[in-house]
Amino acid sequence: MALILGGCSSNPAALPITAGMGPHPALPEPQGGLLPTVNIAPAVGWPSGGKPQAARGLQVQAFASGLDHPRWLHVLPNGDVLVAESNAPAKPDDGGGVKGWLTKKAMAKAGAATPSADRISLLRDSNGDGKADQRTQFITGLHSPFGMALVGNDLYVANTDGVLRFPYRADQTQITAAGERVTSLPAGPLNHHWTKNLIASPDGSKLYAAVGSNSNIAENGLDQEQGRAAIWEINPADGSKRLYASGLRNPVGMAWEPYSGELWTAVNERDGLGNDLVPDYMTSVQNGGFYGWPWSYFGPHEDVRVSPSNPAMVAKALVPDYALGSHTASLGLSNAVGSRLPAPFTEGLFIGQHGSWNREPVSGYKVLFVPFKEGRPNDAPYTVLDGFLNAQGEAQGRPVGVAIDGTGALLVADDVGNVIWRVSSAQP
Repeated sequence: MALILGGCSSNPAALPITAGMGPHPALPEPQGGLLPTVNIAPAVGWPSGGKPQAARGLQVQAFASGLDHPRWLHVLPNGDVLVAESNAPAKPDDGGGVKGWLTKKAMAKAGAATPSADRISLLRDSNGDGKADQRTQFITGLHSPFGMALVGNDLYVANTDGVLRFPYRADQTQITAAGERVTSLPAGPLNHHWTKNLIASPDGSKLYAAVGSNSNIAENGLDQEQGRAAIWEINPADGSKRLYASGLRNPVGMAWEPYSGELWTAVNERDGLGNDLVPDYMTSVQNGGFYGWPWSYFGPHEDVRVSPSNPAMVAKALVPDYALGSHTASLGLSNAVGSRLPAPFTEGLFIGQHGSWNREPVSGYKVLFVPFKEGRPNDAPYTVLDGFLNAQGEAQGRPVGVAIDGTGALLVADDVGNVIWRVSSAQP
């Protein structure tokens, strides 16, 4: 077991991580084994004065530090920044046996086992120096909160088990009113992928909630996957909802692409098929679209481990638009609207890659940018922030949520460093 926790892989990656990126990634034959690859970068945090490495033409500084596992960001119209300080809820059915013991040990090693602060904090830069000088506990007493969306004077928050609505007044620094429950979301005592993200439609008439699967490949039974591995469309007026897209193993980040008007999402794919499979991806989301999980990956590539098989569903699986590398844990997603970063960081999508647990060598642990033209990716990804791993392979930080702030800089939530990083142009 110590070997497993320390990292094991019978077949290290045969391909560079870039082979699993782009619209047509390499998809080699699956490589199974008695034990899956487990290769966790131990979480150590940043040394004094430490920070990530920004791409040429960019600079990075801490916007706020000393947070408690900051996961997700939402920028309000007045420039205030909301950050969900959150972690997994109690999951009594997801921790039994040897597998559960190993999972808990792995989470602790990766810095993901701290109790959830269960709050949203507000950060304000009142003097415009690029650093938050005011911090308040904006909403407390939540239940593993994650996604946030403001529509008019209504602030919506996605707890792990449902969406709440709070009254919001411009410039306020705390909400004490009780949240009104809008709708429930799949949760329960297993709740394998606990994060629930949220985004509002451009006109504010609908909300979209991203819900991850309850397993890797439905090994707990399909009955445990009802309503999961999906994006839901919610009518906030009455709480009614419908399945918008499915077969998305763990969709997290969501963003509207401004040219096409399409909803895009970042998805974490499955484990256990080797170091070079399966690429995480981002994709436009078709209304009613099915993306393969659990029966297939990257379109109609069948996962023969899934029982019972379902050839009809494999045949209808849509091919994602753009692969982001195997096991990169691509979570954050933000379009570049409002960005004042220099070219090429002006039209496209930013991606926060939390970093692998299941690849040798490791992958992710960086922030990427994929340029777009006329609503479609049109170039290889650029690295925006790197250096989250030190020379010893330890995780000084792990990027999660990304967002453009009111000044056009990019904010990055780092849940191991407990920092919000601010990336801006190196030139005035």
